[in-house]
Amino acid sequence: MNWSLRFLGVGNSQAAVTLGSAAATIERGGQPLLMVDCGQEALTAYEAQYGALPDAVFVTHVHMDHVAGLERLFFATYFNPARRGRVRLYVPVGVLPHLQSRLADYPGVVAEGDANWWDAFQLVPVTRGFWHQGHWFDVFPVRHHLPDTAFGLRLAGSLVWTGDTRPIPEMLALHAGAGEVVAHDCALQGNPSHSGLDDLEREYPRELLSRCVFYHYASLADAEAMRARGYAVARPGEALALRAPSPPPGHPVTSA
Repeated sequence: MNWSLRFLGVGNSQAAVTLGSAAATIERGGQPLLMVDCGQEALTAYEAQYGALPDAVFVTHVHMDHVAGLERLFFATYFNPARRGRVRLYVPVGVLPHLQSRLADYPGVVAEGDANWWDAFQLVPVTRGFWHQGHWFDVFPVRHHLPDTAFGLRLAGSLVWTGDTRPIPEMLALHAGAGEVVAHDCALQGNPSHSGLDDLEREYPRELLSRCVFYHYASLADAEAMRARGYAVARPGEALALRAPSPPPGHPVTSA
């Protein structure tokens, strides 16, 4: 079974229109398995790529370039009886109150009334991780604004998705030690909430950097500058081949 990571968008919030909202789909056998974040442009890219809406989304944090598409997903799901209540949202428990206040708490989510925002979805609150279609996904905190408001994702042996973050050497020492591809927030210049290339070169060993693919950058020019320094930089729509995931300890390999 072939595995891949498709970058639905690679830009920061200011570059989301031209580069797409930073988000991706983990694909198994060429089919979408799990969408990671759902900005407005990311949902549009997902529909264009797969001709359908996602059945499962992991939410890293609630900045609008990562969750604005959930409003449109709500309406498309709530008014479809075959999908209502079946679309899974995997949400870290630290993120859940912020998602509730940003999207779910608005009075009168539909004009007709008698509806809660969560009626459209199957909420799965997560702490250490979660099972999805026979595979275990680790979840871990990253450094983005306040503590416990942003989280990364790991599919052991295959992929680490950092989400928006400053350098996290201690987390990647724990979660990226099995040869995983590391999709990492990185722009040419960092700031107090995002990694810059110099930050990662200072904090990470060369072997780890060799497995990184950078996204969430500010412009095409920045991407080319990082490539000129010898790094892999994701492009919108690019599908990156992954190794098949390894099972967590104590669990057999699934056939899927």
